[in-house]
Amino acid sequence: MVFRSLSVAGRRVCVMSTSELPAPQRSTQEPPTPEPATPQLSAPQQPTPRQPMSLSPSRASDFMQCPLLYRFRVIDRLPEKPSEAATRGTLVHAVLERLFDAPAAERTAPRAKALIPGQWDRLLENKPELSELFAEDAEGERLTRWLGEAEELVERWFSLEDPTRLEPAEREMFVETELESGLRLRGVIDRVDIAPTGDVRIVDYKTGKAPRPEYSEGALFQMKFYALVIWRLKNVLPRRLQLVYLGSGDVLTYDPVPDDLARMERKLLALWDAIKQATETGDWRPRPTKLCGWCDHQEVCPEFGGTPPPYPLSTPVEDPGAVPRESTVPAHSSEDGQGRMGPV
Repeated sequence: MVFRSLSVAGRRVCVMSTSELPAPQRSTQEPPTPEPATPQLSAPQQPTPRQPMSLSPSRASDFMQCPLLYRFRVIDRLPEKPSEAATRGTLVHAVLERLFDAPAAERTAPRAKALIPGQWDRLLENKPELSELFAEDAEGERLTRWLGEAEELVERWFSLEDPTRLEPAEREMFVETELESGLRLRGVIDRVDIAPTGDVRIVDYKTGKAPRPEYSEGALFQMKFYALVIWRLKNVLPRRLQLVYLGSGDVLTYDPVPDDLARMERKLLALWDAIKQATETGDWRPRPTKLCGWCDHQEVCPEFGGTPPPYPLSTPVEDPGAVPRESTVPAHSSEDGQGRMGPV
C-alpha cells in the first residue's frame, strides 16, 4: 500500500493509492504430462458481469444522468470522440498547474499564456488522437481561434485569484479511500490550499459558466465528494470548497459541515447499491434528457433504435473516471464545457 501525505498544521492527510503485490514465484520444473481426460458433456457456464470496484464524481454523475451511459463508459468502455470543449479544459488545467512551478513573483498572465503552446504540444504527444479535432483545418484558423479562447480563460483567472499569494499544498492530487461499507471513492483534486491556521481549502477550476443559483447544489456534488474523501481519510474537515468558473468569471464557495458530508456519504451508498443491482441484473435503463444530443453512443442506444453490446462481461473493472496522472487508462470527456479529458 502506498501513501502520499500533505501537512495540515502538524497533522498529515494521507492519500492512499492502490497496493502492489509481488508476483508469485514460478516453478522451474516441468509439469507432469496429464493423462488423457474422458470427455464429459456439461452446460456452458454463463459469464458474470464485470463488477465496478470504485466510484468517482464523474462516474457517479453519469449514473445519475443515465444508467446506460454509465454502463457504456465503465463496463463496456466504449470509445468517445475528443471534443474541443473538453480538450480546452484539459489544456487550461495543465497551464494553471504548471504556472505554480514558477516563483511567486513570476506567476503573471503573460507567462501563463506563454505556457499554452507548449502544453498543447504535450497534449498532442500524449494523445495523438487529439489532432483529429483540427484535421480539416488546413489553414489553422480554427486552431488559432481555439488557442485564443484558452488564452482568454487563463487570463480571466488572474481577475479571480492572485497566484503570487498562493502556495498550493497539492496540485492535481489523486485521492482514494475505502468507506466502512467497502465502497472505494477516488478522484483527482485540482488544487489543495492550506492556510497558516491549518484550514484546508479544496479548489476546482471550471472552464464553463457558473450555474444558476437553483442548480448550485448539483455543481457542488463533486466538491462534497472530495471533501468526504479527505474527511474519511484523516478526519480533517475541509474549511472551504471553491469552484472557480473561468467562463463567466464567477467564484462559488461553500463551507461544509459534518452533517453535509454524512448526507453525501449516505447518498453515495444508495447510488452504489443501485449500480450493483444494475450490474447484477443487467438492467441499465436509458434516461432520455436534452443531454442525449451530446452523447457519442446513440448508435448503440435503444432510445435511438440501437442495440447495446452483449452483456454480461466477465472481468472486474476499475472506474476510469479518476486515475492518477501517470496512468494510461482512458477517461471520458464532458460536453458541458466544465470538464476535461482524463489525466495525461
